[in-house]
Amino acid sequence: MGANNAGTSASKTDGFFKDSLIKIHFPPDAEKVKNTALKLGMQKQVDDFVLSMNRAAEKASVKAAPVFVNAITSMNIDDAMKILNGPDNAATQYLQGKTQQQLHDDFLPIVKSACDSVEVTKYWTPLANAYNKTTFFTGDPKVNTDLNEYVTQQALKGLFVLLAGEELKIRKNPAARVDDLLKKVFGSLDNKQ
Repeated sequence: MGANNAGTSASKTDGFFKDSLIKIHFPPDAEKVKNTALKLGMQKQVDDFVLSMNRAAEKASVKAAPVFVNAITSMNIDDAMKILNGPDNAATQYLQGKTQQQLHDDFLPIVKSACDSVEVTKYWTPLANAYNKTTFFTGDPKVNTDLNEYVTQQALKGLFVLLAGEELKIRKNPAARVDDLLKKVFGSLDNKQ
């Protein structure tokens, strides 16, 4: 339930862009590019670039649900007991450990395609070029950020943040246990506490 909710939330339009917890911002190692672009009056290009990275993450997040379902259905009894009796993010930790690499591999080509379709490089290239022209005078190194990898990593990070939030709701709020199995399993834990 939580995996489905997290994937659905992340993959909708503005799922990343308008969620302050997971919004993808300018790559930290390219802050000088952003600052130079802003000084050159390129606010719109900076804003468009940030929006396009978030759109790419939203498109990639559609792939999360089947990967989570596969990890959940291959879970054994020991795994389930560790999750049930573990910390508030035990299921998130389990899913992250079981799915991170596959999600990365599934997300990366989608992010690349999405970055191409929403023209991330259209926004990134002028910003990076404008910055790189100034490095001749400043002596700073030129920027060469792998945007596809950056967006992929940020999309995964955001997805697991949402998943942890969903898990916490299910564990702590009886109203979030929307089916009989969740009510039975987590209700028994409530009685132990």
